[in-house]
Amino acid sequence: MATLHHTEEPLPRRMAIVAADEPLLPALVSTGFDLRHLLATVRANLVLIAGIVAMAVAFAVVATLLQTPRYTATATLQINDASGRVFKDEGSDPSAEMPGWDIDRNLKTQVDILKSRALAQRVVQKLKLADNPQFFLSQEVPVPERGRPAAAVNALAIGLLQQGLAVTPPRDSRIVSIAWESTDPRMSALIASTYASEFIQANLQRKFESSAYARNFIGEQLAETKKRLAASERAVNDYARGNGLIQLRNSGGGDGKGSEGGASLVTTSSLLQINQAANEATSRRISAESRLRAISDKALLSTPEVLNNGTVAALLQQRSTARAELQQERARHLDGYPTVVAKAAQVAALDRQISEAAMAVKQSILADYQAAQSAEERLTAQVNTLKSDTLGEQDRTVQYSLLAREADTNRQLYDGLLQRYKELNASAGISLSNIAIIDTAEVPNSPSSPNLFRNLLIAIAVGSVLAAGTVFLKTQFDDSIRAPDDVESKCDLPLLGVVPRAVDKDPAAAMEDPKSPISEAYNSLRGSLLYSTSEGLPQVVLVTSAQPAEGKTTTSLAVAASFARMGKSVLLIDADLRRPTLHRQVGSRNERGLSSLLTSKDPLDSAIVPSGQANLMLLTSGAIPPSPTELVSGVRLEQVVQEAAQRFDLVIIDSPPVLGLADAPIMAPLVDGVIFVIEAGRSRRGSLKAALRRLRAMRPIILGAVLTKFDPAKSGNGYSEYYGYEYFQYGTAAAKD
Repeated sequence: MATLHHTEEPLPRRMAIVAADEPLLPALVSTGFDLRHLLATVRANLVLIAGIVAMAVAFAVVATLLQTPRYTATATLQINDASGRVFKDEGSDPSAEMPGWDIDRNLKTQVDILKSRALAQRVVQKLKLADNPQFFLSQEVPVPERGRPAAAVNALAIGLLQQGLAVTPPRDSRIVSIAWESTDPRMSALIASTYASEFIQANLQRKFESSAYARNFIGEQLAETKKRLAASERAVNDYARGNGLIQLRNSGGGDGKGSEGGASLVTTSSLLQINQAANEATSRRISAESRLRAISDKALLSTPEVLNNGTVAALLQQRSTARAELQQERARHLDGYPTVVAKAAQVAALDRQISEAAMAVKQSILADYQAAQSAEERLTAQVNTLKSDTLGEQDRTVQYSLLAREADTNRQLYDGLLQRYKELNASAGISLSNIAIIDTAEVPNSPSSPNLFRNLLIAIAVGSVLAAGTVFLKTQFDDSIRAPDDVESKCDLPLLGVVPRAVDKDPAAAMEDPKSPISEAYNSLRGSLLYSTSEGLPQVVLVTSAQPAEGKTTTSLAVAASFARMGKSVLLIDADLRRPTLHRQVGSRNERGLSSLLTSKDPLDSAIVPSGQANLMLLTSGAIPPSPTELVSGVRLEQVVQEAAQRFDLVIIDSPPVLGLADAPIMAPLVDGVIFVIEAGRSRRGSLKAALRRLRAMRPIILGAVLTKFDPAKSGNGYSEYYGYEYFQYGTAAAKD
């Protein structure tokens, strides 16, 4: 045995705790997600989880049954990028020039317009919803009183209309859904369809009103331009009348260049015409003169003018024929023969006719020349006269040209404004809408809400989340020691053993069966104690706990009996002088015991009693003294312990709880090691910390902790299957064998 010290000086000892039954202990450190731990936690809190989910489902069922059925009607619209045009660019695609981001922005703008208060007000006014009690009843609100202001009723109707409206924005399409929900299916269909039609009407009205300013502005400019045009026209006419200028208009219209294009003066126009005629007369005279010279210098019958004459050509043909016949007659007859004389006379007559015809051609050419020359002279004289008149008139047309040009400019401006004004009026009246109704809202046959199946799914999901949160908070705030892992993580103590809870019989009866789970657990604890220190098994061991009834006495008796079966002489001392229980468990009388030795000089043998098991002796508590703390704090207790250590291989002291009592901390420095008993599911981390602080203040050697009454099914840490197999299945198999 190690030397006992009753001093406050620290004992320089170092423990080497070895887990004797490692397969019974799962991994203490988890580096990832532990599904088995999660399932075990769910199984341990299954009643709580089922209760929370059941409450959520019940609430969903009750809420669904209490809700009024509501009906949703839906209308669909197709929203294009821009409206079509009737007059210009009618066949063009407006979206071709619109970028993609602008198309999306246009669709979002239209969706916002659908949700706007202005459109809701149009629907209210269209259907007269402010005066319709059925509308307010369909929204489950009281019908407004008759004396209530119309503006307030109208605002209420608009708010209810916007509240029941649901607009679904398009995704990769141009189709927008307009849904409206109420308790009246017909009202829902009517309002959804009216929303679609009024949206189109509002869009057309906005387009018409958007051009109103342009039309008004152009109308004002058109009136002013008309006044200026009239004034400029009057100024031109007055100036022309005052200066004797006669204005002529060409049929082709003006070209914007004043008198040089669309209008001219009489003198100038006459000069141009006569000058053109004079030029033509000169050309004719030159041509006639050339023909006359050609015929005068040559023989008549050698000129083309004569030869090309039809009469001359016919006579020449006749003469050739007559000459041929004369030659034939002369070949047959003499010159005086009558036929020869007749043919000769015919040829001479034809020669005279040809000469006369040629002369007539020459005279006609001469006459043409003289006529052309005379016309040229007259026209040239008129041109010279008109030139002088035109030069004088040009001085008077300088101002006239300025006035005429101003009038032409005003006329062009007036024509352009008038054309634009007509186009604006026409396009504003017959603009095409870029919005079309695809499906009108139909009266729904079944309610859209409440949906019992959907509500049940939501209730199950919400209940599961609440249950998970509750279990998580419960786990986080639960500082009780429920599993072997908690001993080291929460108490910072080595785990010596785990003792399961006795299910079918009491612990004493279970320990009598060497194959029972409790016996196996204490055998594992015995193995841990054999290597709990560097010297092996401590000779004097103190067994204590933080609170009463955690299994100290049962553990002390089981450990003592286990070592006694190994052949070691063991003394079990009941040092709980307040509520002793050892004598009742072994069925021994408690007339003499530890209290008797502490109050006398009697030897140890006078109080030791046999346990009924070989190698195991008992020292009960004896009579309960009035002041147990004074007895255990005396020197006599150290003497008794030293005497017991000299006689026995192992001395186990069953001490009182630590909390509230000073007995266990006083006895802790007198032993070679302390076993701290912790009841699973009962002991709190705070109380255990306080008890351990009191023990460690006395500088004892704490060998470790024993977790008693452990129920794997309630641990919630994944030990249910593991410990159930190790303890219960093993015991059953052994019994069968």
